[in-house]
Amino acid sequence: MPISPTPRLPASSSSAPVVNTRMALAVATTIFFMWGFLTCLNDILIPHLKAVFELNYAKAMLVQFTFFGTYFLMSLPAGRLVAHLGYKKGIVAGLAIAAVGALGFWPAAELRVYEAFLGALFVLATGITVLQVAANPYVALLGPEQTASSRLTLAQALNSLGTAIAPIFGGLLILGNTVKSADDIAALPSAEQIAYRVQEAQSVQGPYVGLAIALALLAVFVYLFRLPALTETTEQGDSGAHTLMDALRHKHVLFGVLAIFFYVGAEVSIGSFLVNYLSMPSIGGFTEQQATHYVSAYWTLAMIGRFAGSAIMTRFSPRLLLTLFAVVNVLLLALTMLGSGHVSLYSVVAVGLFNSIMFPTIFALSIERLGPLTNKASSLLIMAIVGGAVVPYLQGVLADHIGLQPSFILPLVCYGYIIFYGLSGSRPSAAFRQGA
Repeated sequence: MPISPTPRLPASSSSAPVVNTRMALAVATTIFFMWGFLTCLNDILIPHLKAVFELNYAKAMLVQFTFFGTYFLMSLPAGRLVAHLGYKKGIVAGLAIAAVGALGFWPAAELRVYEAFLGALFVLATGITVLQVAANPYVALLGPEQTASSRLTLAQALNSLGTAIAPIFGGLLILGNTVKSADDIAALPSAEQIAYRVQEAQSVQGPYVGLAIALALLAVFVYLFRLPALTETTEQGDSGAHTLMDALRHKHVLFGVLAIFFYVGAEVSIGSFLVNYLSMPSIGGFTEQQATHYVSAYWTLAMIGRFAGSAIMTRFSPRLLLTLFAVVNVLLLALTMLGSGHVSLYSVVAVGLFNSIMFPTIFALSIERLGPLTNKASSLLIMAIVGGAVVPYLQGVLADHIGLQPSFILPLVCYGYIIFYGLSGSRPSAAFRQGA
């Protein structure tokens, strides 16, 4: 999944207490792994809740709408919280909030109310938003400035590892039981219908309570571990001189915010529909549990692509690679829409490989040469992750009206916009390049 950008930190941060930086980095990357894991687990939660509550696609996508909508609503409050607490305590707070959200799945399952699940998910996502704001600059500080990018690349890879493992974990524990169709449920006696719905709703209790315990223990460990608080680095001396609108006046920032919106929306939307898509008889005919292995492959390819892409980008233009990868994804989604069987199956999974470089490349191009406006642009880019809420919901509406396979036209259009951004929209205006 995408991670939030890292602001430039003042030189004074180098005065932090001496710690074992390798151990500190290991602790920090564990946090990246956890939020990647929790984010991708939504891809398994969606088909499960869709079946349990007999939802249409649009209502099922409220899971992603709630989760990624939280980024938009809570990113600025999270920034203020981290500014007040410092990065270390901000990480602890984010883990604690996420633990409360995960624990909320227990009463939600007892109540057997869909909106209760969404409420617990909102709290969980709030915690992850705080982690996004706090953990990235923290990783950048855990060593020399010249190696900060390599540490963040490692953290991103661990984030991707979490997204790769989550579908398998969720498939075994959440989708392990065969979900009955509405007709099958209707054929059961009333008492058995009630018992079945209780069993299915409660199947998420164990996994999420386990995650709540893991998050709480990790919060305690981070709090007790001897890491520098680095509170002074959360306040940017120039923050009062510029506004968000000052950043948006640069067209490559405005187009970049839209590119993040459409990219995250497309990436999340495809992952959200993979289980249902691969379960179609004309595509894979898999059970929902079998399909989770391909969801894992989708995110694993993104992890592999990040390692390969970081090497390739030292030799080729980032704009060229971004454009090329977006073109490939448009072609793959065309096959996803128009093909069948293994052709469509492997086409949609392969999209993950070409997603790999998009988020960091779009972000880097969007803050190019911004100087003191960098942090304002970064805040806007974090908020643009809300695309992961909007696009999946809109694709769900399309799927309900024109069918699931044709609905992939929406992420295809999103990648079409990224082609424009790579070719033209990412280039600063001539006046800006000249320092005007």
